[in-house]
Amino acid sequence: MVNQEVNLGGLRLSNPVMSASGTFGFGEEFQDYLNFERIGGIVVKGTTLLPRQGNPYPRMAETPSGMLNAVGLQNKGVDYFVQHIYPRIKQYPTALLVNVSGSTVEDYAETARRIQDLEHIPGIELNISCPNVKEGGMAFGTSAAGAEAVVKAVRKVYHKHLMVKLSPNVTDITEIARAAEAAGADSVSLINTLLGMSIDAEKRKPHLSTITGGLSGPCVKPIALRMVWQTSKAVRIPIVGLGGISSATDAVEFLLAGASAVQVGTMNFIEPGIIETIADGLVAYCERHKVARISDLTGALEVVGSSPLSCETK
Repeated sequence: MVNQEVNLGGLRLSNPVMSASGTFGFGEEFQDYLNFERIGGIVVKGTTLLPRQGNPYPRMAETPSGMLNAVGLQNKGVDYFVQHIYPRIKQYPTALLVNVSGSTVEDYAETARRIQDLEHIPGIELNISCPNVKEGGMAFGTSAAGAEAVVKAVRKVYHKHLMVKLSPNVTDITEIARAAEAAGADSVSLINTLLGMSIDAEKRKPHLSTITGGLSGPCVKPIALRMVWQTSKAVRIPIVGLGGISSATDAVEFLLAGASAVQVGTMNFIEPGIIETIADGLVAYCERHKVARISDLTGALEVVGSSPLSCETK
């Protein structure tokens, strides 16, 4: 029997395959497609302090091997989640994390504080790719100082597992990861979507109302893998890898690159039961390669020499 359990800095998962925020709703929509006992965890959709309407339509567009989205964190706010959503999902037989977003440091901290006492929510995923209103709209996750400020503020009021989701739209993602670790993050998840755009050549107009949006899907996988590998050389806390995972082989690659767990996003729209399929595929891989514990795959990439892009800490 393959031991599928993984330990993310104190957060124990029955297996390393989770859903990615924004692609799985609150899990309710997927109950008929898979067995929640067979997945490692669910990261529910982005939650903010106050309700948000999201961006105008159109806000999704297909691209070759991927998709663009500009939903804009549409949600009914943290109080609605606590009062109406949480009671419906709290008994799911898997780890539940809430993706927390905000426009200011204070927003993040207060949202996290209101989630703190929910018994069946063992952790949050901090989305630091949102605009920092007080600094002219710059995303917190694009600077080490911004990342450190928001993580430190949340750490003061939130005492369960604190996962920080990193933006790939930076020069050096390892710098941001180290700042999050230093500020008290228990783990980091990467990557969030890449900034992209799509144009309707016949109409000479962008496909999205916001012109640009977040690119996800299989097309981003090589970039995500590279960033996970680099980050694994820079921090000591666990890494959750995501970005274009559509098969068990993809998941294995992320684990070998240094991830302790993975999240599956865009593929949920195409194949609703894909997370369970990937979890089963990981077991089959381990059996085939005589690996006793899935956790033994983390960082097991065999590399000859070193790359100039390795960003290894000295």
